[in-house]
Amino acid sequence: MLLQVPSLSIQEEEIFSLIGPNGAGKTTLLQALSHLLKPFQGEILFRGSRVETNHSVLGYRRKLAMVFQEPLLFDTTVLNNVASGLKIRGMKRDEIYDRAMEQLERFGIGHLNGRSAKTLSGGEAQRTSLARAFALRPEILLLDEPFSSLDPPTRDSLMEDLEHILQQTRTTTIFATHDRLEALRLSDRIALMNKGRILQIGSPEEVTNHPANEVVASFMGVEAILTGKVIKRNGGTFIASVKGQEIEAVGDIPLGETVVLCIRPENVALSILSSREGTSARNVFPGKILKVTSLGLYQKVQLDCGFPLVAYVTNHSLEELSLVEGKDVRASFKATAVMVIRK
Repeated sequence: MLLQVPSLSIQEEEIFSLIGPNGAGKTTLLQALSHLLKPFQGEILFRGSRVETNHSVLGYRRKLAMVFQEPLLFDTTVLNNVASGLKIRGMKRDEIYDRAMEQLERFGIGHLNGRSAKTLSGGEAQRTSLARAFALRPEILLLDEPFSSLDPPTRDSLMEDLEHILQQTRTTTIFATHDRLEALRLSDRIALMNKGRILQIGSPEEVTNHPANEVVASFMGVEAILTGKVIKRNGGTFIASVKGQEIEAVGDIPLGETVVLCIRPENVALSILSSREGTSARNVFPGKILKVTSLGLYQKVQLDCGFPLVAYVTNHSLEELSLVEGKDVRASFKATAVMVIRK
C-alpha cells in the first residue's frame, strides 16, 4: 500500500486523535509514524529533526510504545507481560518488578500480577496491554482503537482510567479511533481522516463547531446538511434560500454565494402548532414528522420542513407532546446554531 504522510506537528504533552469512518487509513498512518511501514511520501519529524537522517529508526522506536485493538499478550503471567519490554531493555530485576507493579496498580490490576494472561477478561487484558506500554515510559504513545472490542461498561471504565492516567503522566499520545465521542473526550487536537486523507485538523471545539466540509460535519454528528444560496444580508447575518425556504444564519457572506448550512439535532426545538409559546429563535418552520427512532435515553425525530431536519428530544418530551409519525409540529433553531461552510 502506498501512503502519503501529511505534515503533522504533534506537540509535547498532547493527546492527538486520528478519527474517521475508515479504520484502515488511520491504522496505516500509525504504522508509518512508528516506522513499521516506510512512508511513500512525506517525512516524519521527531523533536524537529527527521527520523532516519538525524535519529536512527531503532533509537526513535525505543521512544515509542504502541497498543493495538487486540491486547496481543504473551502466554505467561500478567506481571511478566508488563515486564517484557523492560527485560528486553536489560533493566535490573528489582527495578523491573517495581516499575511493572507500579503500572499494574495504576490500572487497577495489581492483584492479577500472578494470573495467567490466558484467563483474563477482555478489559483486564487491555489494561495489561496498556500497563505494559506505560511501563516503558514512552515519549510518544500510539493507540490503535484500544476500546473498540470491549463492551460498553468495560470501555467506559477503562476510558475513564486512561483519561486520568494521561492527565497524570502528560504522555504525548496519538490515538486512532472511529468513535467521535472517544476523540472528543480524550483529545487536545483531532485530525479527521477519510479514505486515507486528512480533511481537517483542529481542537475538538473547532472540528465540532467549524467543520471544513460536509464529510467532517456529518461525521461529527450533524444530521441536517443543507445547500442554499444567499439572497439577503442584514448586518452580520444573512438569509439563504434552501428549497424555497429561507434560513437565517450568522456571517458576512456575499449575495449569490452558495453555502452549506449545518444544523445539529440538539439545537432544534420542537413544539405543537397550536402552542402560543414564544421563541427567540430566528428560524421557525412548520413540519411533519417522518420518523421517530429511539436512541435509548432520547429520541431522534426526522422532519420534513420543506427541507430535511432532525431533532433530538427527551423521552418525556416525546410523550408530553405526543410526537408520532405523521404529526404536524413546529421546529425552531437559532441563527447562531447554524454552522456555515462556504463553497
